[in-house]
Order: sequence, then C-alpha cells, then structure tokens
Amino acid sequence: MRQIALSILGALAALCLAANPTHAQDNFPSRLVRIVVPFPPGSGTDLLSRLVTDQLSRKWNASVITENVPGASGNLGAADVFRSAPDGHTLLLCPPGPIATNKFLFKDLAYDAARWVPISWLTTVPYVLIARTSFTGDFKALMAYAKANPGKVTAAMPGPGGTAHLSAAYLESVAGIKLVHVPYRGLGPAINDIVAGHVDMMFDTFTTSLPQHQAGKVKMVAVASPQRQPAVPDVPAIAELYPGYHSITWFGIVAPPGTPDALADRINRDIAEIFRRPDVRHRLDEMKMEPVGSSRAEAARFFAEEATLWGKVIEDAKIAVQ
Repeated sequence: MRQIALSILGALAALCLAANPTHAQDNFPSRLVRIVVPFPPGSGTDLLSRLVTDQLSRKWNASVITENVPGASGNLGAADVFRSAPDGHTLLLCPPGPIATNKFLFKDLAYDAARWVPISWLTTVPYVLIARTSFTGDFKALMAYAKANPGKVTAAMPGPGGTAHLSAAYLESVAGIKLVHVPYRGLGPAINDIVAGHVDMMFDTFTTSLPQHQAGKVKMVAVASPQRQPAVPDVPAIAELYPGYHSITWFGIVAPPGTPDALADRINRDIAEIFRRPDVRHRLDEMKMEPVGSSRAEAARFFAEEATLWGKVIEDAKIAVQ
C-alpha cells in the first residue's frame, strides 16, 4: 500500500511540473542552441542570424550558433526545425517564406506554418524597384510605357515565389500592367543582367540595391515602403501613384509546435532587450535593416497580416511553384 501511495505521489508531482509554465525555462539553455537559417551562408538572413546568435551567446553565457540548412525555398530548414523538440534549443530565423507565404505556393510541405510558435518579428527591409540605367524616365513613365506595351517590359525574378516575384505580381495587379517574368537562379545573376541592361527592371531589397544605385550601376525608380526613404529622398514611393501598395521583406524567429508559452516569452524578452541595445541598432542600420524586436502578440498579428496580403496576391496571379 505504501509503495502504491508513493507511486501516486510521484505521478502527481510529475504532472504538476509538466503543468507549471515556468518549469520549461528553469534550466534553459541546458545545451547548444541552434538557430536554423534555411538559406546559404552570406545572405541577409544569415548575417542577421549571426548578429542575433552572437548577442544571445553573451546574454545566456551559452553556445548559440547559426546553422544553415538551405534548399527548397527555405522549406528544408523549416521542416528540420518543425520536427525538433519544443524546448527552445532549435529555432528558425527566416524571411517571410516559411512563416507566411510558402504555404500558398507549395502543395506538399513537411511542416504546418499555422503551428509555428511565434517568438519575435525582428526587422524589416523595404523593397525597391530598380531598372537598367539606360532607362531615362521616372517611375510614372515606366508604368505608362508598361501599360501601353503589355508583355514588353521584362522583370527579373530571382527565385519563383520569392518576395521579388510577388512584389512584381502585386504591381501588375494594382497598375493594370502585364510584365514578362524572367527567372534566375539567385539574386547575383539577376542583378548582373540588370546592370548589363539585358532586363528592364527588378524588385530587390533596399539593403542590396542602394550601393548599386549609388555606384550608378542600376537606377532606383521607386521604393515599395509606404513612404520615401530618407537615404534617397528624390525616389518616390510606389504608394504615391498606387495608394496602399507596399512591399517589405522582413525577418522573424519562430519555435517548433508545442514550445511552452513561458519559454517562448523568456526568449522573446531576451531578444527584445538585445534589439534595444545601441550597438545592435547601429549594426542593423549599417545593414539597412529597420529593427523591430516585437512582442510575441505583435509578431503573431504581423505574420498573419502578411500571410493574408500575399496569399491574395498569389491567388489572384495564380502563382504556383510546384
């Protein structure tokens, strides 16, 4: 009888520990923390992740590393994290695809984006529209020409279903134009052809396009942020001609399904504190990334809003990757 009573007490104690939301974070981190980037080294995502891992390593006095798991438009790395233990030691840091848009583009995914546990909306980067330098007109002139000549303006597409592709499809919708989408295997070859004048235009991040624009290699004709950018005050916002248009890329961090709220809250608070540090904000400014470091509720709301926006663009344009 005494043995049975002890067993019952032990079981009850285990249940209490499992139900205690603070228990999951008591010993965190207890081993190496992996922040998976589902793209190759050297990308903007990779650079941001290495900044975050360096700061978290110091804050937690533990090993926090960036692990690149590229492939399938970010889906391989996302699936890796999705299958991981929900204990905070494996997280996903990525742009919109695996969190908000890939679910509309791919029929069979090895993860369910609706089940991610949001941690933080980290940064935003405005998208911009660049053109070959031999184009002498402004944004309004480019749109007028495209409307009068459907199927004659070419738009580089560095990755089907990516933000550049979706931004161009969104512009087609609001401007009533028809572009010729030219696919490329990555950003480098696409920019090279814009510089060489082989392709008319392309959407790209402000981060990578600004140096090219300042060097006179490409012409920045419009920014896709709601307002003009201080660094290029003479470049109009697309929204000035087409109210409501906006396109940004952004980076978020999420955890596997089942991650306890208390643990997710703890990680969120630590990341938010890091993003308030002047040295981190200075580094992000150098990278032309706008720091956010949101709450978990703000991240969840923003991720959902972006999914709604781009889901409609994908549906209206009938874009499919497979």
